[in-house]
Amino acid sequence: MKIFSRVFDPSCRKETAVESPSHVTNNIIIEPSASMKNSQKAISDQRTGVITGATSGIGRAAARQLCRFDLQLILISRNAAKGRSVTNEICKISGKDNVTFIQADIANFAEIRQVASQLKKRYPRIDILVNNAGARFNDYKTNADGIELTFATNHLGHFLLTLLLLEPLNASPGGRIINVSSDAHYGCPADFGYVINSKTYDRKEAYGRSKLANLLFTYELARKLAHTPITANALHPGGVATNLGKNNGMISWTRHWVFYLMRRQLILPSKAAETITFLAVSDAVKGVSGKYFQNKKTIRSSDVSHDEAAAKTLWNFSERLVDEGWVIRGR
Repeated sequence: MKIFSRVFDPSCRKETAVESPSHVTNNIIIEPSASMKNSQKAISDQRTGVITGATSGIGRAAARQLCRFDLQLILISRNAAKGRSVTNEICKISGKDNVTFIQADIANFAEIRQVASQLKKRYPRIDILVNNAGARFNDYKTNADGIELTFATNHLGHFLLTLLLLEPLNASPGGRIINVSSDAHYGCPADFGYVINSKTYDRKEAYGRSKLANLLFTYELARKLAHTPITANALHPGGVATNLGKNNGMISWTRHWVFYLMRRQLILPSKAAETITFLAVSDAVKGVSGKYFQNKKTIRSSDVSHDEAAAKTLWNFSERLVDEGWVIRGR
């Protein structure tokens, strides 16, 4: 018998606890900028955006752009020192103390649960969720729950965070979920039993499948939320000059740059972030859901990514891995 831990009911805009397992949580650092500490009214009145992987690359560039749109921004990343630095940087750009940094590992499900709990207490309404954090690993690694780390980081952490934040997203007149995928998904099959197999681990395949998972999740989420004001879209940022893969050493990182340079497709993070900003705030995509974008235009993802049966299989598989069952009423 399947046990659902929560029921999300958009008709009454609330989340009702049914049954939930206990989870061990770690200490999460939450650092609001100075004036936000004493300004709950400002928090409730402002539009709010959440960005994961926000201390470098595309995430940081997106934060720099979005801070100009009168948004209260919450930046989530693992590196506390970078988080404080980027928070100060964004506040200087916007001229306001409107940024909160949360130190958390997107691949650590206990931390994500604690982050979501804290966010819902402080921000009853969330307008934008940018699931951007990503990683690629040369060697097989696992997270604290024993799940292959590429899949846990690029898909499962964001899957869990998104579901946990559906209530405040639904409190917005038009909540927007934006998932950063990649053209690396092309050619990948939807066989997600693979992600826990250390013997057949391949870096390129693991990354590609995690990016396919981003798309399958986006499309299935859009279908499930079709009766709500929440939209869900994905994007390919392009070949971006970021630190992705730098954790694997300079040779691996340089190969990434050279690959896109040879194709004359290497772009700056600021250029890639323009599509995130477009999806986050543009009236041109108001109400648009279940689409895949590049350069602010819709593009066609792989045929496999549109397989609804595969998407449902991934959804159920992801629920089991994060130990979080959900019913979204209305479908």
